[in-house]
Amino acid sequence: MIVAIDGPAGVGKSTVAKVLASRLRFLYLDTGALYRSVAWAVLQQGVEPANAEAVAELLPNLSLQMRVTNDEVTVSINGKDVTKELRTPAVSSAASVVSAIPAVRAWLLPIQREIGQKGSVVAEGRDIGTKVFPSAPVKFFLEADPTVRAQRRHRELVAAGHRSAIEQTSAELEGRDDRDRSRSTAPLVAADDAHHIDTSRLSAEEVVSRMLAVVSSKL
Repeated sequence: MIVAIDGPAGVGKSTVAKVLASRLRFLYLDTGALYRSVAWAVLQQGVEPANAEAVAELLPNLSLQMRVTNDEVTVSINGKDVTKELRTPAVSSAASVVSAIPAVRAWLLPIQREIGQKGSVVAEGRDIGTKVFPSAPVKFFLEADPTVRAQRRHRELVAAGHRSAIEQTSAELEGRDDRDRSRSTAPLVAADDAHHIDTSRLSAEEVVSRMLAVVSSKL
């Protein structure tokens, strides 16, 4: 069984997906980590993330491995564990750009689907229910007020040791939203059969409870 969770940054996708996967004893698939990994490699090679042709030329030389357990995701690029390097502002910004490149999305699609074939999965991202697993029996689309999202993202950055103004975080989220929603390939959009949840005033536990109720009806 596959549970697909989509939505923009700052709505709590990763948090609730991890908890939901743990409660259900499903695998947890963080597809954003895959795009961040490509972005990390692009930056390491000194390639401009917006240079689609140069980024595409890098892909055949990349060996990406994602190890998934119930509550942990480890990502390696060409044998190097880069998991702890994927949440920096620079990688986040680059990931938003490279994720709009069709060649990158095409390259990562079979990797994501292969993980989905290993067992029951809770997968979160931006095109899980529309592109990666369109036949998933349960789909969610999380939303939240832009101010709340910016505050959540800013707290995450500060906790990770990355200092930035809340205004900068808000502007970065807005820019990422625009890119994700307007890209030509697999844009950020809710699947027609997705269950919408506004997380603005809900705790992670409350969101998970609502999800469990829906999933339970499908088991």
